Amino acid sequence: MNQDIKTLKELKASGYKPRTVKEELRENLIKQLKNKDAGFEGIIGYEDTVIPDLQTAILSQHNILLLGLRGQAKTRIARLMINLLDEFVPYIEGAELFDDPLSPITWFGRNEIETKGDETPIAWLHRSERYTEKLATPDVTVADLIGDVDPIKAATLKLTYSDERVIHFGLIPRAHRGIFVINELPDLQARIQVALFNILQEKDIQIRGFKLRLPLDLQFVFTANPEDYTNRGAIVTPLKDRIESQILTHYPRNIETSRLITEQEASLTSSQKKSIEADSLVKDMIEQIAFEARNSEYIDKKSGVSARLTISAYENLISNAERRMLINDEKSTFVRISDFLGVIPAITGKIELVYEGELEGPAKVANTLIGKAVKTMMVKYFPDPEKAKKSKTANPYSEIVNWFGSGNNISILDDLSEQKYKAALSSIPGLNAVIKQFNNKLTENQRFLYMEFLLHGLAEYSQVSKSFLDNGFTFADMFNSLFSAEFGDEDDDYDDNSRRRY
Repeated sequence: MNQDIKTLKELKASGYKPRTVKEELRENLIKQLKNKDAGFEGIIGYEDTVIPDLQTAILSQHNILLLGLRGQAKTRIARLMINLLDEFVPYIEGAELFDDPLSPITWFGRNEIETKGDETPIAWLHRSERYTEKLATPDVTVADLIGDVDPIKAATLKLTYSDERVIHFGLIPRAHRGIFVINELPDLQARIQVALFNILQEKDIQIRGFKLRLPLDLQFVFTANPEDYTNRGAIVTPLKDRIESQILTHYPRNIETSRLITEQEASLTSSQKKSIEADSLVKDMIEQIAFEARNSEYIDKKSGVSARLTISAYENLISNAERRMLINDEKSTFVRISDFLGVIPAITGKIELVYEGELEGPAKVANTLIGKAVKTMMVKYFPDPEKAKKSKTANPYSEIVNWFGSGNNISILDDLSEQKYKAALSSIPGLNAVIKQFNNKLTENQRFLYMEFLLHGLAEYSQVSKSFLDNGFTFADMFNSLFSAEFGDEDDDYDDNSRRRY
C-alpha cells in the first residue's frame, strides 16, 4: 500500500480491502512458500519438525501454543512471526486501538468516521509495532491484560460509568490487529486464564460489569514449559481447548546443529575472533557438555539444559584464552583443554540439580560433565584406551603410561605461556608420536591441543591420574595416585567454594 495516502477517501480509491491478522499471516506465508523463501531466519534445527508444524498452524489460522523446555527458541519463533505481516497497514489517526478505517471497533473510530466522513485522517502502522509480548507471572491481573474502569477519565470527560469511553484498555485490546504473545502461560493464575476464554472464542471482554462486544483482531501465541505445565502451574482445560494448535519444540538433535546455534548466538568481539584460534575439537566439546548434561543422573531432566549453556560456555572459553594471552603479553593464542576451567561458571548457573547432584555440588557436577565430554569424544579421534590395553597388538599409549609409571608427573596450568605449554607437552615421551599416528594432518597449534586432549582422555579412561589444581591440572601415575588416596590425600577434596580446586 502507498503510505502517502492520508484520508479515508484516498484509501477507498486505492482499492484497499481489510484483512484479519490471521488472513495476513496466511496469505503472506503462501507467497513465501511459493517463492521457496526460507522464513524464520536464525532458527536452526527445526527445519523438518517445528517449522512445518508452525506453517501448518498459520495456514489453518490457528492460535498457537509452543510447548518445550527452556532455551528452545520459543519466544524467538514468536517474534519472527511479525515478518509474515504486511509491512504497513492503515489506521484511523489518533485511534487508541489502531482501528481499521473500514471496520472501526472503538467509539473514537466510529465517531471519527461519522463526523469527518471521507476526510477522516489516515495514519500507517509498521509491522514492528504490531507485536506485543507479556511474561506471565502470578501477579498479573485482569486489568493488566483486559482493562479496567478509569475514574479519572470519567471525571475529566464528565462521563457516566456506563459509557464505554471510561474503560482503560489493557495489553490485549491494545494489541488489536497484531500478534499477542504470553510467555510461560501456566504461571498465570487460573482466574486470569479464565478471562481469556471469551477473547479467544466470542471476541468480547468483560470489565467490572461491562459486557462490551469488541471484535478484536489478534493472533495469539502462547509459550509454556512442560515442567510448569505439570508441576508449578497448569493451563486450565477450557483455555487449552481454545488454543487450536500445540507445537512441541526440542533441543538440537546432533552436535553439528547445536554448534551452528552456538556459533550464531555467541557474542565475540572482533579482536577475539582475530587473535584467538578455536579448533573444531573444542567447539564440539562445548556442545558435548550439553548433551552429557541432558543425560546426567545429577541434573533434572524436566527442567532441561538450555542452549544458553553452550553459548555462555563458548564465550567463557574464548575469554579464558584471551585472559591468558593478555597476561603473557602475546599477540595471539589458541584455545586449550585447560581453558575449560573457565567454562565452569557458565555451567553451574544453568543446570538444575536433583538431590544427588546437590550432594555432589554444582562445581563438581560441572567438572564431571566436562570429563564425560572428553571421554565421549576421545574415541572419535583415538583408539579406545581400554580396548588398546587388552589388545594383542602393541598398545599405542604404553610409552606414555609407562613414563608416568616411572614416577614422572606434569602440571598444565591455564596461564602458561605458549612456549612453556608446548615445552611441557613435548617432554612426555611418545605423546607426539601417537598424535602423528592417528591425526597426521594437523597444524602445530592443533597438534599440541590434541596432545593435551589425549592426556585428559587417558585420565578419563583411568590410564593416568588427573588432579585438580587452583589454576590447572597435574597428571601422574594412576597407581601412585590410588595408593596416596588410601591414606586420605586431603589435597584432592572437592571444595565447592572454589571453581577449580576439587
